[in-house]
Amino acid sequence: MATPTVPIMERGEGVWAVTEAGERYLDAVSGTFNLPLGYSHPAVVDAVVAQARRAMHVGSSMASPLKEEFTRKLAALAPAGLDAVWLRDITGSTAVECAVRITQKATGRPGVLTFFYGHHGQTLYTTGLAGPAFRREAFPATSSIPAAVRAPAPYCLRCFYDAQPATCGVKCVDKIDEILTYAATSRIACLIVEPVFGNGGNIVPPAAFFPKIRRFCSERGILLVADEVQTGLGRTGHMFASVALGLDPDIIVLAKGLGGCGVPLAAVLMRGELDVLERHEHSFTSGAHLLGLAAGIATLEVISSPSFLADVRRRGRLLGERLRRLSHRHRGIGEVRGLGLMWGLEMVTVDGGRDVERANRIVEVARDRHRLLLRTSQYGRGNVVKVRPALVASEAELDEIVDRLDAVLGETAEPSVPAPAHSRVLQA
Repeated sequence: MATPTVPIMERGEGVWAVTEAGERYLDAVSGTFNLPLGYSHPAVVDAVVAQARRAMHVGSSMASPLKEEFTRKLAALAPAGLDAVWLRDITGSTAVECAVRITQKATGRPGVLTFFYGHHGQTLYTTGLAGPAFRREAFPATSSIPAAVRAPAPYCLRCFYDAQPATCGVKCVDKIDEILTYAATSRIACLIVEPVFGNGGNIVPPAAFFPKIRRFCSERGILLVADEVQTGLGRTGHMFASVALGLDPDIIVLAKGLGGCGVPLAAVLMRGELDVLERHEHSFTSGAHLLGLAAGIATLEVISSPSFLADVRRRGRLLGERLRRLSHRHRGIGEVRGLGLMWGLEMVTVDGGRDVERANRIVEVARDRHRLLLRTSQYGRGNVVKVRPALVASEAELDEIVDRLDAVLGETAEPSVPAPAHSRVLQA
């Protein structure tokens, strides 16, 4: 199969990716969701350049004041009770593994509970934790990983139990006891959940979901891990989505946006009594590297500045309202859902099924004809078109994203697809 021709980026400017030929592409998905401050925020650029002139790496036999400064700033922003920080990762995949190691050592249990549509990384271990089977089927070794149990995700539009949203009662949580019948609860160390199921389709759980999850874990001595690799650091309009949505986790995993403009950096926040790992039990050569720490410090300063997140929430509501109007104008949009600047449009067929083909076509047409960068869910196997611009996108740039998407939806429309029966817009 021939590899499709893709634009070659020469530089980035805010939410714009510029090619060698000078063509400007409007990036509506923040790179790989890891550019909360856009491609070239001056605060991050200046911090990284200044640090690069001093040193780009420090070995484990020496200390760096940057690590202490970053740890102090992150801990000051952390939810109450999460007062310990582990800084030996550069990517979300291994940081999730770190969280699992912490829970296994702290509890003495091996098992992990995850959800259908959950996505927790690309390493062999985190692939084994994934919800979708297509992520695991080519790798037999993942079958031996004690992930043990995967529970139905809180996907209201496509409820696993065919419940109606108005009368559901969050059956996806109530049924977990039954699902655990074949796996001893006493062997589960932790439950890992994304506040918004990102790669699974931008699934926003109903309000009752997370309090029930918290109670479920507390009653069984299971540690609750919030995978905030995609949602953390302001993406939903809150510093931590798990706090805003009532999850109250024991551990939070951060990566992607932590480096502001794509600089690799990851961290694990936890309750102090869970700081049980020795250095040799989880550590990587480039963990807490100096350029990442410099970028992280600058990023935290920008995002935590007065009114920044409130403004993200305000612009997120505006973006949600405009996307909702698209769902009324165009056929084949089954649902619009999101928080802050993290949105998804679910594309449906005439019978309400998943329209994967159109979702992929929308991304291709957007890029090739309208210079608009979008992504779909589940690595092109899903039917949700994601809209997640950088947190610094202006109202005019958000309008431009929607205008271009409007044109793309018109060009990819199927005349036989009926208008949607409903379209929810979820906001916080």
